Amino acid sequence: MLVSTPSSPLQETSSPAPLAATIDLFLADIGPRAFRFAEAGLRHHEDALDAVQDAMMKMLAYREKPAEEWSPLFWSILRRRIVDLQRRAGFRLRWLLPTGDRGEEGPVDWAPDHGAGPAQAHDQREAYARLVQALRVLPNRQREAFTLRVLEELDVADTARAMGCSEGSVKTHLSRARDALQKQLEEFR
Repeated sequence: MLVSTPSSPLQETSSPAPLAATIDLFLADIGPRAFRFAEAGLRHHEDALDAVQDAMMKMLAYREKPAEEWSPLFWSILRRRIVDLQRRAGFRLRWLLPTGDRGEEGPVDWAPDHGAGPAQAHDQREAYARLVQALRVLPNRQREAFTLRVLEELDVADTARAMGCSEGSVKTHLSRARDALQKQLEEFR
């Protein structure tokens, strides 16, 4: 069917276009958070970018699934990709890389709140950097549970699907993560 719009005289429309637009919007929205999640797990900027891009490409194959299934499905795909990259990194000859090439102490990407004053922006950056450092020392499963449940606000069932474990396991990992983070960040309060 041909449709005329003010910006273009004739455009062909079809039913997959609105669906594609919504998956594109979903991926655009989740991208920055997914990158931070991947970077916390991989501790390397380029590996995190690759993992997120791979997960997004795989997600396109599921565009026909209902939109409410996209979030847990995406996080599950991304998590598996991160685990794969972590396993491969364990086999790399790290001693051949110059110090700092793996990004262990790399800078934290931070999108400042433009409405905040300089002191408040500094405090926010410092708090975020502390949280990222505290998350990095957590075991992988605890970091995943905390990120998906608290930062991404997935419910327990969706988090369990994304992590590939039981709901009880998610609750256990989350509880341990919260305890560890509270101890690490106690002085910062």
